[in-house]
Amino acid sequence: MNEQPRLSRMFRLQWEEAQDAYVLLYPEGMVKLNTSAAEIIKLCDGRRALGEIVSQLEQAFATSGLAPAVRDFVATAQQRGWLV
Repeated sequence: MNEQPRLSRMFRLQWEEAQDAYVLLYPEGMVKLNTSAAEIIKLCDGRRALGEIVSQLEQAFATSGLAPAVRDFVATAQQRGWLV
């Protein structure tokens, strides 16, 4: 897990008060994120390796075993063009 995902330049992550959630804004619209997705994307800054992202999430939420779910989400987000 040495990949360093980051948000695509086509998207902007921001808190949207009206949605009461983080959203990804892009020219054609908006994607409302659930809490887990937002927490992962907030850590995808292009500097952190995927393993470090997992470790930080596990520490923040006092849990373990998040690697498969985080890896799957990042892969899906990359397929959708949210992350590169």
